[in-house]
Amino acid sequence: MLKVLRVTVVVILCILICVFGSLYSLIRFKHPSNVGLMARCFGRLYPLFGLQVEHRFLPNADQIGNCIYIGNHQNNYDMVTISYMVMPRTVSVGKKSLIWIPFFGFLYWVTGNILIDRENRSKAHNTMTTVTKHITEDNISIFMFPEGTRSRGHGLLPFKTGAFHTALAAGVPVVPIVCSTTHNKIDLNRWNNGKVICEMMEPIDSSQFSKENVREFAEYCHRVMAKRLAELDAEIATTEKA
Repeated sequence: MLKVLRVTVVVILCILICVFGSLYSLIRFKHPSNVGLMARCFGRLYPLFGLQVEHRFLPNADQIGNCIYIGNHQNNYDMVTISYMVMPRTVSVGKKSLIWIPFFGFLYWVTGNILIDRENRSKAHNTMTTVTKHITEDNISIFMFPEGTRSRGHGLLPFKTGAFHTALAAGVPVVPIVCSTTHNKIDLNRWNNGKVICEMMEPIDSSQFSKENVREFAEYCHRVMAKRLAELDAEIATTEKA
């Protein structure tokens, strides 16, 4: 019964956010801060899932400047956990098929996110070139999930290199954002589903890498995030035992 109630309330609220968010974003068509505002609206829904989410931002988060934010992509609950970490003047890059999701697809487009066709390599490459241009000309940052798909409990999947090529081309740092594990943690029929931590890490300077060793760049960021993910999971496990 609790699960049915939760799902019903969440669906209604998500539709409302999508509808009113789309109307608001039409007024400020593709304004770069639309995405962060809508992401935080979804991010505030976490109590409805019986979660306590701690958001840890860097003290100087608003002074980092243009960058590529990268996050771990776990499951659909990312919408109420890590989404809250999207900063102002930040847009995301997502697959073109997202636009066909009822209500959400239109919101995703009208807020100013960038859609790419993953099935067409040449178009995807051109899009990433355009993304690089937008970073400098429009004074924006980009949020990406370098795993390319949801991990669904398989740990931090290997990173694709698109985000790192973009960081190198734009000459901006990469800022990892790590969310503690939520796989098999949430039972919608349970009142309390425990704590989740979302943490912004220190920027990683892209100038120490190049196009020739972009794979090394991606693997370095992967190691940094995997280590911190394990630490966050251990911290939560210790807290829950206490």
